[in-house]
Amino acid sequence: MATLVWDYLAEWEDERADIMDAVETVFSSGRLVLGPSVAGFEREFADYHGAAHCAGVDNGTNALVLALRALGVGPGDEVVTVSNTAAPTVVAIDAVGAVPTFVDVRPDTYLMDTDQVAGVLTERTRCLLPVHLYGQCVDLDPLTELARRHGLALLEDCAQAHGARRHGRIAGTTGDAAAFSFYPTKVLGAYGDGGAVVTSDDEVDARLRRLRYYGMAEKYYVVETPGHNSRLDEVQAEILRRKLRRLDGYLAARREVARRYAEGLADTDLVLPAVADGNDHVYYLYVVRHPRRDEILEALKAHDVHLNVSYPWPVHTMSGFRHLGWARGSLPVTERLAGEIFSLPMYAGLAPDVQDRVIDAVRSVLAELS
Repeated sequence: MATLVWDYLAEWEDERADIMDAVETVFSSGRLVLGPSVAGFEREFADYHGAAHCAGVDNGTNALVLALRALGVGPGDEVVTVSNTAAPTVVAIDAVGAVPTFVDVRPDTYLMDTDQVAGVLTERTRCLLPVHLYGQCVDLDPLTELARRHGLALLEDCAQAHGARRHGRIAGTTGDAAAFSFYPTKVLGAYGDGGAVVTSDDEVDARLRRLRYYGMAEKYYVVETPGHNSRLDEVQAEILRRKLRRLDGYLAARREVARRYAEGLADTDLVLPAVADGNDHVYYLYVVRHPRRDEILEALKAHDVHLNVSYPWPVHTMSGFRHLGWARGSLPVTERLAGEIFSLPMYAGLAPDVQDRVIDAVRSVLAELS
């Protein structure tokens, strides 16, 4: 049987009864849109983060779009972010008419190099958008100071960092707002699409709730700016409520998988994930690095191990973003990483014997290439 980067079927077998009960709960409630399950999940997810509010939306991309709009980011504004991220981070900036300004990432953690941010700020900069990538947090202290000094919004992209902490503070509670994705592969994943924005700002939350519901504050009446139909589905919300109760267990399981990788691959020439001082990594992905990445991936297929690269194309090099004018070579660390990084299987339900197969296959391929 092929070994893949992610597989939800083991989790499904363990949680089938609870997931099906969640579906039955919604279908028996008489409320299928913005009902008690969405309200319950919003309250519980906000409480998990110690935040005042959570607004559930239809996916992680729209969580970013609506958060940007709720923070007042719009056409012509500049948003500072990174190119070593999933495309939706930048798609969201483009969707509100803003312009991304990229900084490079650190070569050890692959996170935003916050030392570069001050140097790219202009009078048009409106928002800082750090990405808590692969399961660990960007150092937000320097960004918080820059945001305060220059009057900028700070929006955290937490799509890959559910439950991650830095110096004990949970991801998503430092900035003005934080966007989450519940795509099925995520640390807290739905059985379909879903997203949320967490904030402790009452007015930002009120704007978010209007924007996800066409711009309406009450039925049939658009108050100010027209919004979208971007509501979190009741079924997904109820499933997420059940899974949220198990989130800490998922985190512990992922950390155990990471520990076994670190132990099993410690004496190889793979570059294993580096954890920044003060960070509690949740290992959304277990990203390793090797200059002969493509040869390794091809050789692993013979062992029936099929791995993924997150991400093979920096956003600024994609043809769809050619209009931004970022030339190859402008973000050297990001571009070098794109040719060397790849992900080993990582999910809470990864069985030890399957992980051992991966470790043995990687060791065998590395030995063949040495």
